[in-house]
Amino acid sequence: MSPFSRYSLPFNKKEVEKIIESIVYDLLFSQPKKRYTHEEVKTCLNEILTRIVPDEKANYITKEFFERLEEIKTELEKLIFIFFNNDPASKSEIEIIVSYPGFFAIAIHRLANVLFHLDTPILPRFFSEYAHKQTGIDIHPGATIGKNFYIDHGTGIVIGETTTIGDNVKIYQGVTLGAFYVSKDLADQKRHPTIEDNVTIYAGATILGGTTVIGANSVIGGNVWITKSIESDSIVYQEFEPTIKQKNKNQTDDFYII
Repeated sequence: MSPFSRYSLPFNKKEVEKIIESIVYDLLFSQPKKRYTHEEVKTCLNEILTRIVPDEKANYITKEFFERLEEIKTELEKLIFIFFNNDPASKSEIEIIVSYPGFFAIAIHRLANVLFHLDTPILPRFFSEYAHKQTGIDIHPGATIGKNFYIDHGTGIVIGETTTIGDNVKIYQGVTLGAFYVSKDLADQKRHPTIEDNVTIYAGATILGGTTVIGANSVIGGNVWITKSIESDSIVYQEFEPTIKQKNKNQTDDFYII
């Protein structure tokens, strides 16, 4: 017998992925390609839940999850215009819904976060990993994220489980909101930073630690490394001087091969 046999997945991954997309595109945004109706999604999700929790709990999670959908839909409808107004390259609202990775990742996080707080096994992380696979954005389902959260580009963003993000925060690609160090005995402690309202974090910044707080209205520049709290209304950036030399006419590009 394989040592992994007792870890067999209690549901079909493709089936759950189809449900995730149906929730986003059919139920939240009423796109024309119907995968499942509202009742079909509800039935399918409930059937999957009964394979991992007792029937009574499965029914409770299903009921609570679908009661939250309208609230999530209202929030995401507002978020579309946040994305549209923040990105001069955006051409339409539908473009944001179907092709912006940051928007998709946030939409899935809202769903995963509901399941997470309903103490649902397996599925919250599966939802977030599906978004990760599709977008390159890794948001733990337990992360607490406020309203009007804007992700530009997004590839390589990592947001840890105990991260707290306020309202009107903007984050660019390659940002890490992580733990200062990893140890299993810290599982029940706050390990990831707090980002207060109206903060902008530019590409490549790394912010670590559960006691690290980025104060409201601050701007964090690209590629900085932060492990201590920053006061409100701060600008944090890394100074460096690039070296510029004139290329010798006889010099080849072989000099730059690594």
